[in-house]
Formats: sequence, C-alpha cells, structure tokens
Amino acid sequence: MSGGWRAMRADDLPAVVAIADAVHGEFTEPLAVYAERLALYPDGCRVFEVDDVVAGLLVTHPWHDGAVPKIGALLGALPAAAGIYYFHDIALLPAARGMGAGAAAAAFVLAQAKAAGCREVRLVAVNGADSYWAAQGYDYAAPGGEGPYGAGSFLMRRAV
Repeated sequence: MSGGWRAMRADDLPAVVAIADAVHGEFTEPLAVYAERLALYPDGCRVFEVDDVVAGLLVTHPWHDGAVPKIGALLGALPAAAGIYYFHDIALLPAARGMGAGAAAAAFVLAQAKAAGCREVRLVAVNGADSYWAAQGYDYAAPGGEGPYGAGSFLMRRAV
C-alpha cells in the first residue's frame, strides 16, 4: 500500500464529509463547512490517499488571536490580520493510519504557519487525541479546563 497527501478538490468533499463523520462522531461538521474552508483557503486543505482512495483529510487556515471557530460554523471570510494558524481538522481512516500521515500533516501545518507569518498554531483536540498532539509538541492552552467544544475537547497550541 502507498499513501500520500495531495491538494483537496471540490469533488473530494463527499469523501471528506464521510471520513469526518466516521472519525469524529459528535464533533463532525456539515459539508458546507468543508466547502467554505476549501473556497477560502485551498492551500490549507489536503486529502490523504491510500492506493488512489481518499482515506484522510486535513483542513487548516490562518486565524485571528481570539476564540477558535465554533464547530459547524461558517466563517464568511478569513481575517485580514492573522496572528495564529488554525489546525481546523484532521481525520484518518484506519487504512491511512501507521503510514506517517499525522506526522506529515503536522510538518505541513508548521510550514504553512511559518509561510503565513503566524507565530503560533492552535488546534482543538477531541476524542482523546490530546495525548497524540502533546507528543507532537503541542501544549494545553488551558490546562485542566474544558475546551471550546465542551467536555472531551482541549485547546492546544504550539509556537511556530
């Protein structure tokens, strides 16, 4: 099996939503959110293919220093002055796991953040993924506190 990240296209969106639904459970988002992020910031949207089948997604974009976007919320536009880079979503089906997709995505996000002139990457870890992101160098933004998506979510950050 071979796999790798490539730019997301509009025709990938049904697979992206199906993957998000399968992986995220209660933290899933509608197609409109992924379509908007792709339209607003295509450079930050990727899919992971395993043998030419979409098996993962990555959605990222510059953001301001305030609160992270609410789950399922449309943005309308990206901020003109972005101090942080928001790691909005990553989801990998079992077929994509163990292939280095997570580490490659994390490196991509740091490079994107640096290129965008951002000083920090932020993400909201859900479904127990906070331990993975801590191992990738992310710190808890509010240790011991409930994250922005409620119980079981953690706001995390990493300097660029």
